[in-house]
Amino acid sequence: MTLRVATDVGGTFTDLVAFETLPDGSTKITTAKSDTTPPNFEQGVLAVLAKAGIQPSDVDFMAHGTTVVINALTERKGVKVGLITTRGFRDSLEIARGNRPDFFNLAYEKPAPFVPRYLRRELEGRISYKGEEVAPLDLSPLAGIVADFKAEGVEAIAISFLHAYANPAHEEAALVELRRLWPEVASVAAHQIAREWREYERTNTAVLSAYVQPAAERYLRKLESGLMSMGLKSAPYIMQSNCGVDSLDATARIPITMVESGPASGFWGAAELGRLIGEPNVLALDIGGTTAKCSLIEDGQVRIMTDYWIERDQRSSGYPIMVPVVDLVEIGNGGGSIAWVDEFSKLHVGPQSAGAMPGPAAYGRGGQNATTTDANLWLGRINKDYFVGGEVTADMAATEAALQKLADKLALTPDDVARGIIRIANNNMVNALKLVSLNRGHDPRDFTLVAFGGGGAMHAAALGAELGVKKVVIPTGASVFSAWGMMMSDLRRDYFVTHLSDLNDGAAATLETAFTAAEDQARAQFSAEGVSADKVKLQRFGKFRYQNQEHTVEVPLSGPVTAADIARISADFQEAYEREYTYRLKAPVEMVGLHLVATAEVGKLSMQAAPLGAPDATPAVKSSRDVDYAEGGIHKATIYNGTLLRPGMAFTGPAVIEDPGTTIVIHPGNQVSVDGFGNLHIAL
Repeated sequence: MTLRVATDVGGTFTDLVAFETLPDGSTKITTAKSDTTPPNFEQGVLAVLAKAGIQPSDVDFMAHGTTVVINALTERKGVKVGLITTRGFRDSLEIARGNRPDFFNLAYEKPAPFVPRYLRRELEGRISYKGEEVAPLDLSPLAGIVADFKAEGVEAIAISFLHAYANPAHEEAALVELRRLWPEVASVAAHQIAREWREYERTNTAVLSAYVQPAAERYLRKLESGLMSMGLKSAPYIMQSNCGVDSLDATARIPITMVESGPASGFWGAAELGRLIGEPNVLALDIGGTTAKCSLIEDGQVRIMTDYWIERDQRSSGYPIMVPVVDLVEIGNGGGSIAWVDEFSKLHVGPQSAGAMPGPAAYGRGGQNATTTDANLWLGRINKDYFVGGEVTADMAATEAALQKLADKLALTPDDVARGIIRIANNNMVNALKLVSLNRGHDPRDFTLVAFGGGGAMHAAALGAELGVKKVVIPTGASVFSAWGMMMSDLRRDYFVTHLSDLNDGAAATLETAFTAAEDQARAQFSAEGVSADKVKLQRFGKFRYQNQEHTVEVPLSGPVTAADIARISADFQEAYEREYTYRLKAPVEMVGLHLVATAEVGKLSMQAAPLGAPDATPAVKSSRDVDYAEGGIHKATIYNGTLLRPGMAFTGPAVIEDPGTTIVIHPGNQVSVDGFGNLHIAL
C-alpha cells in the first residue's frame, strides 16, 4: 500500500486530501477540513491529519501548502530588516515606480518601504549592466554596519547590488562576509531569488524575503519536527507559487517562493484535470472563505510570471515580488466576504472578510455581519440542516438579524438583500474572470470553467452562464481541490535570466549559449539534492518584445535554437503579441530574457477513470426543497447526496448537490453528468 497526503493551510480552513493505493490496485480517497489555527498554523495541520484518521508514520509522500508568507506580509508580522546595497542606491525602495493608481489624488503617498532609511546602508563597488566590474567591492565598512544593525535589533538582512542579475560576484562576496561576521542572522542576496533586471523590484523582493524568512523558517521547522516526531518518514515537500513543489530545506532558505502556494496548487490541479478529461483550455476559479482567485490555462499550460505585486489596488501601487508566480487575479470575494452599505445607500460585498473567527453570522460565533455564506444559506441554496457537512448548527436567528440590519438601511426585505448579495458577488467574480480572459484576447466560449474551493460550486453555474463558457466542471473533492493539485505537482524550479539580444540571423548561437548555461545550473542544483539528470525535464521559453518597448510577451521554444528557428520564433511572438494587444508592429524584435522550467517527478499521483454505470441518479436523491436562484426565481429543487453519485449518473436541474465540503447549485435546465473520475460536468 502507498499513502500520499497533501495539506493546504488557507485563511479560514486547513484542507487535507489523501490517496491510498490498496493491494488490489484501487485507490481510497480521504478528505478532511479543520479550522486554520493562526499563529500556530502547524497545529491545524496536525489536527486535520488526526481528523482524517491518518498517522504520519503511515505516510509515504506528503506535500504542504500554506498562507504563512502572504499572511506575514499583509499583516506586517515579519521582522526588522536591514538592507545593504550599492553606493548611491539606498533610496531605490523609496523612489520605487512612478505609477500612481489613484491618479487624481494629489495627496497620494507611495506605500512605505519595509526598510526605513536609517537601516539602508551602502557599500562601494559597481558592476555594469554587461556584468563587468567597474569598481571593486569594498567590504571594510561591513563590520561597522553589522554592529549598528545588532544595536538596532535587526533580525534579517537583505543584500541587493546594482546589476547583480548580470554578475552576482559582489553580492556573493558580501553574503559570505556577512555570514562570517554574523552567522546567526537571517540573510539573503537578491541574486539567490531573481536574475532579472529592474533594480527596485529585485531589491524589494530581497527585502520581503528577508522580512518573512525567520517566521517562515520557524513555521516550516516546527511543522517538520511535529510530523517527524510522529513518525513521518521524510520531510514534506512544500508547494511553491510556480505550481511545483520543492524541498523543505530549499524553501526554508528562500521562503518568498511560496507566497502564493495555495492558489498555485489549485490552478495546477485544474490544468491536470483538464488534461485528464480532454479539456486543455480551462478558466480556473477558486472561491475560498476570504477571496476568489482565477487563472486562465491555455493548451494545458499554466502561465507563470515574475511581475507579481501584493496590496496593489485602485488606491495603492503595492509592492513587487519578483519570483515565479502563477498568473492570477485575486479579489476580496469569498464565502466570508462581508456585505455592507455605503453612505450613498449602495450595497457592496467584500473585500472585508469575517475570516475564521468570528466567521459568518450563521456560524454562531458572534459574527454580526451578513456574508455571502449567510445569503446562500438564507436563500435555501445551502441546507440549514446540513451546514458545514452537518458539523455546525446553523444560527438562522443570527443570519436573519445580520440581513435585517442591511435591509433596514436599504428599505428592503432580508430576501431582497440576500439576492442582492449573491448578484453582486457573482458580478465581482465575473469581472475577475474577464480580466484573465476577454481582457487578454481570449474568448470564454472556447474554455471550460473549472470551479473549486468551498464556495466555487455554489456560484459556478451562474458565472458560466454569464460568460458563455463551453461547460462547467466541478472536481470531485472540490472543497479540498488545492490540496489535490499538490498531489499532481512535480518538483519544479523556474529560472528567469535577463538576456538582451536582437532577434536576427546571428542570435541563435547566443540564445543557445544562454539556455545551455541555465540548464547546466538547473541540473547541478537537482543533482546536489539527489535527483539524477535523466529524471530532469527541461522546458524553454523566451521573453520577447518589439525593440525599445517596455514589456514582454513569453513564447515557448523548442531547443536547441538554430539559425533556421529565428524566423519561426519571430512569427510566434507576433502572433502572441497580436492576441494580447490586438495589433502588430513593423519593428525589429528582441529577446529580453529566458525562462527555463526544470521539473522532476516526486510522488506524483496517477489517476485512472472508473467505468461508467447506469445514468439513473435516483439512488443519490435525498429530498427536495424550495431554492431561491436569485435572478432565476424560486424553484422546487431535487436534493442529491454528493457522496452517493457514481460515474455515469446524470440528471437535470433545478437541483442542489450536498457534499460534506461544499454545495453545488444546479440551475433550472442545467444538465449534469458524472465522469469516470467522479467530476461533475454541467452543461448550461
